[in-house]
Amino acid sequence: MQIIEPQKNYDVIIVGSGAGGGMATKALADAGLKVAVVEAGPFFDPADPKTQTQFKWPYESPRRGANTQRAFDEFDMAYGGWDIEGEPYNQVNGSSFHWFRSRMLGGRTNHWGKISLRFGPRDFKSKDRDGLGENWPIGYEDLKPYYDKVDQLIGVFGSKENMETEPDGFFLPPPKPRLHELMYINAARKSKVTVIPSRLSILTKRINQDRGVCFYCNQCSRSCSIYADFSSGSCLIFPAQKNGGQIDLFVNAMVKNVNVDKNGRATGVSFINKTDNKEYKLKAKVVILAASACSSARILLNSKSTAHPNGLGNSSNLVGRYLHDSTGSDRAAFIPALMDRKRYNEDGVGGMHVYSPWWLDNKNLDFPRGYHLEVWGGMGMPSYGTGFNLDDLNKHLGLELGGYGNRLREDVKRFHGAVVGISGRGEAIARKDNYCEIDPSTVDQWGIPVLRFHYKWSDFEINQAKHMHDTFEEVLTNMGGKLLGDRPGKEKKYGLHNPGLIIHEVGTTRMGDDPKTSVVNRFEQMHDVDNVFIVDAGPFVSQADKNPTWTILALAWRTSDYIINEFKKQNF
Repeated sequence: MQIIEPQKNYDVIIVGSGAGGGMATKALADAGLKVAVVEAGPFFDPADPKTQTQFKWPYESPRRGANTQRAFDEFDMAYGGWDIEGEPYNQVNGSSFHWFRSRMLGGRTNHWGKISLRFGPRDFKSKDRDGLGENWPIGYEDLKPYYDKVDQLIGVFGSKENMETEPDGFFLPPPKPRLHELMYINAARKSKVTVIPSRLSILTKRINQDRGVCFYCNQCSRSCSIYADFSSGSCLIFPAQKNGGQIDLFVNAMVKNVNVDKNGRATGVSFINKTDNKEYKLKAKVVILAASACSSARILLNSKSTAHPNGLGNSSNLVGRYLHDSTGSDRAAFIPALMDRKRYNEDGVGGMHVYSPWWLDNKNLDFPRGYHLEVWGGMGMPSYGTGFNLDDLNKHLGLELGGYGNRLREDVKRFHGAVVGISGRGEAIARKDNYCEIDPSTVDQWGIPVLRFHYKWSDFEINQAKHMHDTFEEVLTNMGGKLLGDRPGKEKKYGLHNPGLIIHEVGTTRMGDDPKTSVVNRFEQMHDVDNVFIVDAGPFVSQADKNPTWTILALAWRTSDYIINEFKKQNF
């Protein structure tokens, strides 16, 4: 294959353009460094009418709900998914890890729940509480200044609650709870479940002239065309370009490996241009991987050389190890009190207005780490179907089953907004025997070796899912709900979703002070190669029961400041 080497040399190459890559791009470009951003998917701007799907009606889809390249629905802004043609991955020994890849500028930040939570002091030192896993080499106080800066730069709504486990930040006004959420608040408090306003990175108040204010269309998963929610492109990369940043974007570029010199130091990256199928090499003083925990591990493991025979930075044999995802389970109920509702605009923000953090002490439970609750329901725009079985609801009311035409239309109207669900999202224990590695016999369509996964839930995670369902049933019953479907039993792991389905994978390049037991140091710098950094969720030592995005952003900003200082010292 022809290899093309552009003559331009960069200060920094950043692989991946999601939360970590976007934050590193802005911080480094604002500091005057020459930056190349290499993204495996196409360019994307949510404000571009050619790709915008916001405000489109379901009937505008030519597929009428049939499968598309998008993992969720026709208009959801997620290019890629768990299964991508030409990009296989494999499982080992009964594993069932579902690997989500987002192929577009901005990565997964174009489609996510916007739940923007800080890890608290205890989240960084969990081993001190239960003796499991490892503590982070840094603590909350190390990251607090960067959480503060992320809050102010990007914007997050919420309320000050003075809870150690849910550290306060700089908050915009939260939206008021909707009817089903008001009912949830009363029901949850009856069960002594804590409820606070949600903390989502959606602008309920203007913070600058470049971004608009949420107008409650409830379509954040389509990526906001007025930049009122957080995505990496609209909030980080585009502003850095506007401010004069020296940024070259290489899109549709699938990175094969990090290149090194004879001493094993990184010199740049090689990628396949998916448009012309030619291989290109870029050169830089520093390489930053932000491709996602598993993708970055894959790149490192494929970067073998004389100096790094086990893969780049893998002298510890820990690259790919300690992979873990959030736990997840769900339950829904039919709420008769919400039937036959008057029609009004109840859409709100694209996510929940209320939030239940973990509220119990695990000492008296049969699992060590907690989970939070996410509430869903309301009268959003109906999709291609009803979202539930109308006959199941009619059974609860003793009404005639079946029907079409006017009868069907009346049933849909009667039950619209009357189904409420609760999802649990919890912390798994990081284990060395949950990992990804290079599959020796499979390559993708560009000839790059793919990953295979070893992953099994432990009894801790299964018991946690059981407790989730106990809580779901109690709270939904408190709402006057009629539970839908059968409760999953032990044989189904109490409804525990397969790992990877929550799309919170972390831990493949864990952080630590000891090069024998970790891959990167406390500044996300590889122990083995001092000019390679990792700013996605790979360095996470543990997950916490919280979404990882805000911590990825804070860590990436902290790492970027370190890199800038090292450039000033002429260490690169």
